[in-house]
Amino acid sequence: MSSLLHRNLRVEPPVAVRGEDIYIYDAGGRRYLDACGGAAVSCLGHSDPDMAEAIREQLGKLAYSHSSFFTTEAAETAGAALAAHLPRPLEKVLFVSSGSEAVEAAVKIARQYFVEKGEPQRRHIVGRWQSYHGNTLGALSAGGNKGRRALYEPLLNQSEHISACYAYRGRGHNETDEAYGQRVASELDELALQLGPGTIAAFVAETVVGATLGAVPAVSGYFRAIREICDRHGILLILDEVMCGLGRTGSLFAFEQEGILPDILCIAKGLGAGYQPIAAMVVSQKVHDTIRDGTGAFLHGHTYQAHPVACAAAKVAIDKIARPELIAHVADRGEQLIEGLRQRLAGHRFVGDIRGRGLFVGIEFVADRETKAPFAAAAGVNRMVKQAAMERGLLCYPMGGTVDGRTGDHVLLAPPFIISAGEIDDVVGTFSDAVEEALERASSKSGNTARAAVAGARRVVNPA
Repeated sequence: MSSLLHRNLRVEPPVAVRGEDIYIYDAGGRRYLDACGGAAVSCLGHSDPDMAEAIREQLGKLAYSHSSFFTTEAAETAGAALAAHLPRPLEKVLFVSSGSEAVEAAVKIARQYFVEKGEPQRRHIVGRWQSYHGNTLGALSAGGNKGRRALYEPLLNQSEHISACYAYRGRGHNETDEAYGQRVASELDELALQLGPGTIAAFVAETVVGATLGAVPAVSGYFRAIREICDRHGILLILDEVMCGLGRTGSLFAFEQEGILPDILCIAKGLGAGYQPIAAMVVSQKVHDTIRDGTGAFLHGHTYQAHPVACAAAKVAIDKIARPELIAHVADRGEQLIEGLRQRLAGHRFVGDIRGRGLFVGIEFVADRETKAPFAAAAGVNRMVKQAAMERGLLCYPMGGTVDGRTGDHVLLAPPFIISAGEIDDVVGTFSDAVEEALERASSKSGNTARAAVAGARRVVNPA
């Protein structure tokens, strides 16, 4: 019996003992192609020698020092490496240990910025429904996944939410992408007026929505509209690129493809490539200078922030990921992955949508393609796909609650950036076989008809 508190208290997971390139091996010798990077983390694979050497070298120098006493060469070097790739005015980096911590810090610094600026009435943080920003209470409050929020609702901060930019379900039948994007963005404008002038501190959004919605990019023009609304109302724009940043979508930062800049940026996952736990919050010059010229200190901190060993790993990861040839490879392999999946699965009666950018791809399952009605949550379709894939030696990232936090199923694919064209073909073939088996099993379980599984579920437009 394990002494660990596993994610599922009724299941003992297999023991992973070794990683090599894009594969993980368990204690029984079975090999798994890691087509999701865990949770879009292992972007450089599982056996990068430069990452391992940087960690060993830093351990030989200095394992730890507290950031209230010292800075370190490792942290300064990693910070400079990241800043060198950031467009101005993004310039100051805070290294923490997880994406949740990065978002927590972002929300806090947004509040402190306005207090020091003489606008203490700015107390509202606005997020989007079906977003996910982390599991700490502040990050969970900003997030909009009702399933994840429900248990902790009495403990959450007061946050506001507007609709997600989720064209597959939200766009009207005769509505253009541009009109749809403007419509959902205008909800922020309307909320700002409703709450009162000058009371919103920040708007938080995933540039490409990750775990809880399934690699959903915004329609063209949406984020430009959001940026204009934020500027007009004096709201800070926080972009959460914990999952979708650092090359994952085929550009170093996902916001580059939107033609905008955030005031605060959160990144993680690929920053340490799984070799060390590390994340970063990056703030613009105006945020930094306002606090520097005010109290002079950010009233927030963590014991392990700017950990030297993690920073040493991050420096190598940044240098590797930022290579133009690797970013281009991600874009090319991403197109191959999406096209391959569409060729195999786009006509499947239970596959509703295949979407994403770069090597960040979501597949949404439905019980009825015409109405987009989801399977009943109890059917556990996303878990069935995961299990069928694992049985074939493929790892994918499943999630339920896609539609409204309770119903709906999707699976994320986010393989390492080093994956080859032949290995993409392996992913497409194996995953498609797993999907076909699992969905037929789900249909059979529901009485040989998918419609019986939905129990009267209907199409959901702009879930909230």
